Amino acid sequence: MKALVLAGGSGTRLRPITHTSAKQLLPVANKPVLFYGLEAIRDAGITDVGVVVGDAARAIQSAVGDGRAFGLRVTYIRQAAPLGLAHAVLTAREFLGDDDFVMYLGDNFIVGGITALVEEFRSSRPDAHIMLTTVPDPRQFGVAELDHAGQVVGLEEKPEHPKSDLALVGVYLFTAAVHEAIAGLAPSQRGELEITEAIQWLIQHGRKVTSTVISGYWKDTGNVADMLEVNRMVLESAEPRMAGTADPASELIGRVVIETGAQISGSRIVGPAIIGAGTVVTGSYVGPFTSVAPGCIIADSEIEYSIVLSGASIRGVRRIEASLIGHDVEVTPAPRVRGAHRLILGDHSKVQISS
Repeated sequence: MKALVLAGGSGTRLRPITHTSAKQLLPVANKPVLFYGLEAIRDAGITDVGVVVGDAARAIQSAVGDGRAFGLRVTYIRQAAPLGLAHAVLTAREFLGDDDFVMYLGDNFIVGGITALVEEFRSSRPDAHIMLTTVPDPRQFGVAELDHAGQVVGLEEKPEHPKSDLALVGVYLFTAAVHEAIAGLAPSQRGELEITEAIQWLIQHGRKVTSTVISGYWKDTGNVADMLEVNRMVLESAEPRMAGTADPASELIGRVVIETGAQISGSRIVGPAIIGAGTVVTGSYVGPFTSVAPGCIIADSEIEYSIVLSGASIRGVRRIEASLIGHDVEVTPAPRVRGAHRLILGDHSKVQISS
C-alpha cells in the first residue's frame, strides 16, 4: 500500500503568510502541519509516499527531504496547477501503479492518526473508503449522503443545498478502481477534476464504497482560526520540558516547554505553551496556547493564544491574542500620535483596529 500526500495548494485563505511560506509547512506547536500527516502515514505501516507539490515545491522538498527522517521513502510529483484532487491522482498515476493507496491532504490534521482506518481497509478492501464528520456549514465541503443502513449513496462537492451535514475529511483510501473512474471525468464548474465525482462514479457502477464517521478531532488548517485551534489542541497534550534557562525572577506555570538555548528572564509563562530554541523572552507574559518558534525575541510584551513564526520580534506591546505572526516580523508600539494609526500592510492583509 502507498500513500499520496497532497501538498500543492497555495493557501489563499492564509495570505499574506502564504505569499512567502507553504501553508503545509506552517507550524503547529512548532512542528509543520505536514509533518503530523507524514508521521500518521508511517505509524500506519506505509513507507512508500508520493508527495504532490506545486509552486512551493522547493520549500517542501527542503523540509521533508527524501523522507528518511520520518522512516519513509518519498517521491515528489509535480502538479502543473491545482486542478482538483482527482487531477492530483491522475498526475500521480505512474507512481501509484495498481497499488492500493491512501490519499492524505497535507494541510489536514486528524487526532489519533489513521492506523485503525488503514487496517480496516486492508481487511475488507472496498473500492473506496472515506472519512466523514459532521460540520456546521457543509456547503464548504464535499458532502456525503448515507441511506438508513449507513451506506454511501451519493456525494456532492460544495453543494448549494446539502443533503446532509456529513463532510468528507481529507483522508481517502482507494484500490486501483479509482483510476478508471477518474479517466472518465470532465472538469467541474470550478474547472477541477473532483474526487467526489470519481467516488460517485464508483457508486453508480456498483463498486463498493464504505465510510467511517469519525467522532475524534479533525481540522482543515486552511485559515488562521483553524490554525490557532489545532495549535491549542496539540499543546493540550504537551509534556513540560526545560532544555533552556529561566532565571529566578521568572515563573513557569503548567505545561510549559522551553526548547534548547531559549532564555527566559523576568517573565511569566503560563502553559500549555512552547518557547522555541534560541528564543529570548524578557520582562514579558506568554499565556496559554501560545507557540513561539525558534529565534524569536519577546520583550516587555504580553501575548497569548497565538502562533509566532521564527525570527519574529515583539517589543513593548500590550496585548496580543488570537494572532498568527509571520517569519521575521517586527511588532512594536505605534508612535503616540492622537487618533492615528500607522500601518505597513502587504497585499490581501486583514487588520482589526480598536478605535
